[in-house]
Amino acid sequence: METPPSDTPGLLDSLRSFAEGMLTSVHDRIELLSIELQEEKFRLIQVFIWISAMVFLGVLATVFASLVLVAIFWETARVLVMCSLAGAYLLGLIAVLLGFRRFIAQQPKPFAATLNELKKDRECFRAKS
Repeated sequence: METPPSDTPGLLDSLRSFAEGMLTSVHDRIELLSIELQEEKFRLIQVFIWISAMVFLGVLATVFASLVLVAIFWETARVLVMCSLAGAYLLGLIAVLLGFRRFIAQQPKPFAATLNELKKDRECFRAKS
């Protein structure tokens, strides 16, 4: 006597289907992480280029402006001019540091999309249990 094949999938088929779904999900998350890493790398390079250009040009402008002012007031008030320039540079540095701190605080959290997807996956698994 032969038993007729059942139309319901067996345990092995269910496990195979579950494993395939998990691998697909892991693959998608790794691909998303890869894309976000690439975006973060480009953003970091852009920030570095901007900062480098600002520092280079700022130093040149500051040095030459300072030299001109000291040369103009060499005979009358060179010490006062040098102290005033030092104070102005200090105030400028504080302003730039505060602005940069605000800029960094406004940047999106790295890998936010990947973390969000992983959180959704975890919630989905909890809901099914």
